[in-house]
Amino acid sequence: MCEVNRREGKKGRCGAGADVRIAGAFLHFGEEACLVGETGSGAVFFSHCVMRCMYCQTYEMSWFGRGEDLTDPDFLGILKSLVERGCENLNFITPTAYIPHIRWAVEELRKTEKIPPVVYNTGGYESVEALKSLEGIVDIYLTDIKYLNGELAKKLSHAPDYPDIVKVAVMEMYRQVGDLEMNGRGVAKRGLIVRHLVLPGYVEESLKVLEWIAENLSVQTYINVMGHYRPFHLAPNIPELSRTLRRQEYELVISKARELGLTRMDTTHRNLYPLIWEN
Repeated sequence: MCEVNRREGKKGRCGAGADVRIAGAFLHFGEEACLVGETGSGAVFFSHCVMRCMYCQTYEMSWFGRGEDLTDPDFLGILKSLVERGCENLNFITPTAYIPHIRWAVEELRKTEKIPPVVYNTGGYESVEALKSLEGIVDIYLTDIKYLNGELAKKLSHAPDYPDIVKVAVMEMYRQVGDLEMNGRGVAKRGLIVRHLVLPGYVEESLKVLEWIAENLSVQTYINVMGHYRPFHLAPNIPELSRTLRRQEYELVISKARELGLTRMDTTHRNLYPLIWEN
């Protein structure tokens, strides 16, 4: 949609080039419990991002592209190493700009060995066309639903069309994989996980997100309602985002989720930071 040819050295909005660029790859024990299991999630953190969230905590790699360029064989080698180390899944984080590389690498891996579930870990700003190209490649979609208000999405993520795009994107993800399924050890093997970060001062927006999930997906949707917000990156310059969350704000959102019957929730916050409530 950027209408640029990266093979000619051009770059679109995200800033990614034609090669895979990653900021790190390792066994990650800070994700949702159902992804970590016993041996950790095989996390691959890609550089660059299609969004520009003002409060981004990974802005050095997402906004500014910190990382290392890899050839496709080197990228494949990293994935093989994670599988050999016994990762519970291959977790592709901010992967949108690298879908062709991911498809190729997963298909190559599956030719020679049995691999764990593939996780597509995204902010939700995805085209349906791109997601359809991943059908049969991705086992678990882990997506944000950040907001449903276009003005807010424009102000905080420079993406006024985010609400319209994320709705149809998540519906496509759900069509492909359905509700989350676990194996006998309580580790995710297939399905959809939705993350929502509660932002200070925007509880009403969080309630609308939960209502949309209950009405359009399923009350069985596995949700991580996150209360760990910190004023990273440019957030200190935005008055309402310059503080952490208040406990009562978070509890209102959790209460609404339960009222809607959304009981499959991860509220441990182990994926990022311990909770620090604003007074």
